[in-house]
Amino acid sequence: MLQKIDHLGIAVRSLDEAVGYYEKALGVMCKGREEVPSQGVRVAFFMVGGVRLELIEPTSGDSAISKYLEKNGEGLHHVAFETDDIVAQLQKARNAGCRLINETPIEGAGGKQVAFLHPKSTHGVLTEFCSKNSKKS
Repeated sequence: MLQKIDHLGIAVRSLDEAVGYYEKALGVMCKGREEVPSQGVRVAFFMVGGVRLELIEPTSGDSAISKYLEKNGEGLHHVAFETDDIVAQLQKARNAGCRLINETPIEGAGGKQVAFLHPKSTHGVLTEFCSKNSKKS
């Protein structure tokens, strides 16, 4: 069911400043930017050694990322796993006792379907499932 780690999500206050750091200090180029209205964020993507990094900036004060930044500051926000069947993966997590943030998948960046598990039930790691397909419940 899980295929690979899809990306690491990193919460930032300013996408422009963070992109500048990755490009100038680390020498990696931004592969694209996108606004994700369903999440209230703008994102920028980088590829480093086959791993995708997703920088995430809030677009509103009431978005989950905005609240995360207020509480925790900038930094690693979540680990996203690609799955071939997001609905089945959510059911498996629910059956294992995980608390679901999203009971059903929602639209995420890149047109993917995404859903999150609450970190209180995943040993402190906000976990995202994402799927390239459009399987929804």
